[in-house]
Amino acid sequence: MDRSICEHHLNVSQVVTPVTQKKRVMAGERQDAIKEEITKLLGAGYIREVQYPRWLTNIVMVRKANGKWRMCVDFRSLNQACPKDTYPLPRIDVMVDRTVGYEVMSFLDAFSAYHQIWIAEGDEEKTAFITDYGTYCYRVMPFGLKNAGATYQRMIDTVFKNQRGKNLEAYVDDILVKSRTFTEHLDDLRETLDTLRRYNLKLDPAKCTFGAASGKFLGQMVSARGIEANPEKIQAIQDMKPPQTIQDIQKLNGRVTALSRFISKSGERCLPFFKILRGENQAWNEDCTKAFQSLKEYLLSPPLLSAPVQDEDLFLYLSATNNSVSAVIVREEATRQHLIHYISHILHGAEVRYPPLEKLSFALISAARRLRHYFQTHPIKVMTDQPLRRILHSPEISGRLQKWAVELSEFDIDFLPRTATKSQALANFIAELTIADQPEPRKKPQPWTLHVDGASSERIQGVGIVLTCPWGIRLQRSGKIRFPITNNQAEYEALIAGLKFAKGLGARQLDIYSDSKLMVNQPTGSYQTKDEVLKRYSQLAKTLL
Repeated sequence: MDRSICEHHLNVSQVVTPVTQKKRVMAGERQDAIKEEITKLLGAGYIREVQYPRWLTNIVMVRKANGKWRMCVDFRSLNQACPKDTYPLPRIDVMVDRTVGYEVMSFLDAFSAYHQIWIAEGDEEKTAFITDYGTYCYRVMPFGLKNAGATYQRMIDTVFKNQRGKNLEAYVDDILVKSRTFTEHLDDLRETLDTLRRYNLKLDPAKCTFGAASGKFLGQMVSARGIEANPEKIQAIQDMKPPQTIQDIQKLNGRVTALSRFISKSGERCLPFFKILRGENQAWNEDCTKAFQSLKEYLLSPPLLSAPVQDEDLFLYLSATNNSVSAVIVREEATRQHLIHYISHILHGAEVRYPPLEKLSFALISAARRLRHYFQTHPIKVMTDQPLRRILHSPEISGRLQKWAVELSEFDIDFLPRTATKSQALANFIAELTIADQPEPRKKPQPWTLHVDGASSERIQGVGIVLTCPWGIRLQRSGKIRFPITNNQAEYEALIAGLKFAKGLGARQLDIYSDSKLMVNQPTGSYQTKDEVLKRYSQLAKTLL
């Protein structure tokens, strides 16, 4: 590619002392692989010999899956001296969603992608590496160099600026051309190939697929039907034996994470062996074996995911347990619900001690953070039978609930009562709160608690209210009284304000506490009063009880 279009600059910090490493010893078949790779790179013009380099690093040989060796350069010292390029990479979920609904697709892969971009001439010798056959530096951008991905994505965005999001998606060196019909696809493909030829970008024919109805893009299977899990990733888990070491469990964790979009309540489902990574369990046990087998059975028929249509309403279902929170976002079409994305989060530290309703609120804020691209572009309907709206919209909330409410305020979120689920894939979300010590609200209602206090002095009069819901969330309210009032009247003002506050939040059973015996006993009839003002206060309080 022409340097005027794109070249890679290292921007090495001037205050960092250059690092020169001693040559590592390589022997046997590794030496043969090094010699072969050096010969190939020299022949292609990708490297050149260099003398007296100030930066010098070693090579590392990594065995491939086919048993051969890959030569890599250890650029860690050089990378530490380079600032991070903040150029944004596209969000994978968004790009995959944009491929749904297209009937014909071509999957293109660049040939030695990074090697098609030159390194700035002043930075070439900083990439020097040492071998038994000489000291060389790269003339083109090598793999393993910091910011190489950002440089390549910037180049791709520049080259395909007129096609991205329209008939083409490109993430670094993975390019997908998409069309509604085969006739359109011929034109779209011709436009793409003309652009590649104009900028002298090469493709790898062995890795390209043309005119397909479906294929693998960014680790997921895409087609006009929707988005499916990559069968290779599923098979990798199916072929695993029960992990025996921490490294095996970490490998399993990585494979589950790669499929988490397709796994309902993945955190709760995989909790037993995640506990081993946290040190809560010492070894693989029977619970881990059951969870591992259950995961394999679930992956035998993973769900087909859909992609949202622009500006349509999306529906969010939440779930909270003792150890995790989960959510699923769906869309509705012709009275049918179509899955879009699962998320799950395992609770740790103070999160485990959140009250049940606060855990459900945490599930909502976790979904908003993880699925921000959906929340920003679509109205979200939260399907819940819990009083989340009252809690998050109350002006009296404080602490983390207040922070969450402010964070959620930028989105178009509404709360609707749950209806019958229209998809078998939502079966795990029928129960919102499955907390071990959660009481059955219909069989054994738990009371709200109201503490009230009022006071009057020569200079100031006021009331204070603390309302605690059955889920442990505390709401506070205070206010000044701007007219002359006695101390007993102030106590009644606090009681009446507290009763109205509790009634507005839907409290049906209420335990009331006050330090005023007069105010507590008058509404119940235990005390009598001749004061006409207090009589009216008492009658008003009775109507609210």
